[in-house]
Amino acid sequence: MSKHSLLTLAAAAVLAAPAATPAQVKIGFVNSITGPEAPIGEALTNGVDLAMDDLKKKGVQIQLIRQDDTGKPQVGMSAIEQLATGDEVAAVVGPYSSAVANAMAKQAQSYKVPLLIPVASKEDITRQGYTWVFRLNAPAHEYSKQLIDASMILGKPKTIAFIYEATDFGTSVAAQGKEYAKQKGLQVVADESYQKGAPDYRSTLTAIKAKNPDLVLMVSYVADAILLMRQSREVGLKPQAFLGGGAGFDTAQFQSEHEISNGVFSVTQWTPDTGAPGAADFAKRYEARFGKRPTYHAATAYEAMMIMGDVVQKTGGDRTKIREALAGGAWNGIMGEVKFQTVEGFTNQNLLVMPVIQYQKGKVETVYPPKFARAKAVYPFPGWK
Repeated sequence: MSKHSLLTLAAAAVLAAPAATPAQVKIGFVNSITGPEAPIGEALTNGVDLAMDDLKKKGVQIQLIRQDDTGKPQVGMSAIEQLATGDEVAAVVGPYSSAVANAMAKQAQSYKVPLLIPVASKEDITRQGYTWVFRLNAPAHEYSKQLIDASMILGKPKTIAFIYEATDFGTSVAAQGKEYAKQKGLQVVADESYQKGAPDYRSTLTAIKAKNPDLVLMVSYVADAILLMRQSREVGLKPQAFLGGGAGFDTAQFQSEHEISNGVFSVTQWTPDTGAPGAADFAKRYEARFGKRPTYHAATAYEAMMIMGDVVQKTGGDRTKIREALAGGAWNGIMGEVKFQTVEGFTNQNLLVMPVIQYQKGKVETVYPPKFARAKAVYPFPGWK
């Protein structure tokens, strides 16, 4: 066979061969899969799983690489290091807790990998000028601000007590809350921090009861939120309102404790009844699949992954282009309008108005602000049965 014939056959073989399948872009997802925050981490996982399904329906092909931070900052730092340098992901979504997110944010900036945080609220995370770090949820000051504003409209409180866990999340929300309370003319009569996971808070709660505060604002994760309210009932603490700073107070576990959750207010990043595009449908699909209502943890994780999937599809795996697209883009999904802005000392921070919910006879009712309210708040606290 002539040299010309061999070249012709080789060319024909190349043309006949199937085109190579383009490699899927890799995205990292860091979450508290095990450890004390795992119950809330489960909600984030569920939200991301729904997002992956929806992205696939849209033709967005992503290889998701999951890492468990176990709720510990040092583990989260190792996780993002592995994702950024070993797995060479294009971007990262997560984590849950503020302590882990604050540690990971520094790493993301160092490795120049885009990090989209769904729900961690410590103020400093987006106040350090990091250009590779983006936050979907509202920061800590909005938690206490919304709860205090709602209380001032519903009643005429004059005093407030704070009890909060000594973590990045707890201290950040409480610090902002104390400052805002003073601005609103409230007297802070108790300021109690605690180590999470303690077996007994009765002495602290009894001391707070002696101050007779009009408002009690608690900042806790799931187990402590339930125990604090159980022991508040035991010692007979009865303010005008119990205010839960999100986290453990906006969970299916806390809601199911009807004897202690009834009448409690909690601030939240999301409710399904805000009218945001797809929010109500997301809630229905989530409940049908997982057998429980979606909390804001699930919703923020879902929306963060949907946004990242959209950006990755348009930009490919180039980290710089992904960062630029996040910084300059705008989205309108189940969290409403999302735009990452540099404003008021924050960098790449989405500005989000947080609704206030109240547990009423086992149901979750949105009661504040007026544009989101779907039920009338019960105020003052009706007391213990």
